Amino acid sequence: MTQAPPPADLKMQRTSRDATTVPRLLGDWLATLLPPGAKPSVVLHSGIDANGMSSETILLDVTWTEDGATQVGRYVARVEPAAADFPVFPTYELQDQYDAMRIVGERTDVPVPAVRWMEPTGDVLGTPFFLMDRVDGLIPQDVLPYNFGDNWLHDASPEDQRRLQDNTVGVLAGLHAIPDAQQAFGFLDPARHGHEGASLVERNLARTVAWYEFAKADIGPSPMVERALSWLRANLPDATDEDAVLCWGDARIGNTIYEDFAPVAVLDWEMAAIGPRQLDLSWMVFAHQVFETITGMLELPGMPHFLREEDVVTTYERITGERVGDLTWYHVYNGLQWCIVFMRTGARQIHFGEIERPDDIESLFHCKPLVERILDEAGA
Repeated sequence: MTQAPPPADLKMQRTSRDATTVPRLLGDWLATLLPPGAKPSVVLHSGIDANGMSSETILLDVTWTEDGATQVGRYVARVEPAAADFPVFPTYELQDQYDAMRIVGERTDVPVPAVRWMEPTGDVLGTPFFLMDRVDGLIPQDVLPYNFGDNWLHDASPEDQRRLQDNTVGVLAGLHAIPDAQQAFGFLDPARHGHEGASLVERNLARTVAWYEFAKADIGPSPMVERALSWLRANLPDATDEDAVLCWGDARIGNTIYEDFAPVAVLDWEMAAIGPRQLDLSWMVFAHQVFETITGMLELPGMPHFLREEDVVTTYERITGERVGDLTWYHVYNGLQWCIVFMRTGARQIHFGEIERPDDIESLFHCKPLVERILDEAGA
């Protein structure tokens, strides 16, 4: 069986945007938002290549004049990808991401970057974007994955690694403790975008089915994904809407900035939803297991002691007083979503000429051995 390429190949092209035009376009736009005579000047830094595979992320500094004094802002632009650049998701709903971060910042002590300006029309850069404050710190790397070794997290002491793990589980506890999540974050209900179902679990599943259909149209079907979908539909969990919480969605340590092993910024809200708390807990564990699967294939030691399901669940239950229960359904669901991500990023690599179209699209799935094992254990 042909395996996926080594993880270094995940450093892929995300956009065909001409970066040389961006400073002027952003400067002209900011001039309409800042006080008269501000004359903003924008300096662009490199984007973020080591983490994430979806949205375009641009680092920039802005200098302007206000009340006779020079002001300097350090920002990050989150930019919706253009349709021609093979986006990972069918829609990005940047306003929803912006609003979710804003509300979390207002109602909790979970560290989210302050959001500044939203440009929803696409008239400035060609697609919508928003600016948020830039936060300094360290991010566990995706390329090459942190568990490969020779990086700050892998080389930390077991005690510091556990401190980071427990602190990050605490982030989930803080997000899930926001009261009246369905009211506060009603804009994140999949029904708002036409995904129907009697419960939030069913509506989230319907959204994922639509995402799979979107991915399948460009690269073809996946028997393993369809096997997972069949099992998920037949084994819906007994989760009530009354227990729904704000789910971060892409709840990974790779989407977190740390200082002294404590989170200082929680990033990447494009998969945010309201639903069962188990969605986030499973995703955090599953994301690490994807990397552990790759290290196993390459016969590297990895970090098998880190982000173990039993440890994450025990810590979460201790902090929240909530019982988590069995995560099997959520592991299958999240494994399915990881497969769809690799379908889309693979299609984009083919589009940009980075790889040849494979005979078997599942060879693009870095998570395939893990998902197969979970499906087998679930009896799917």
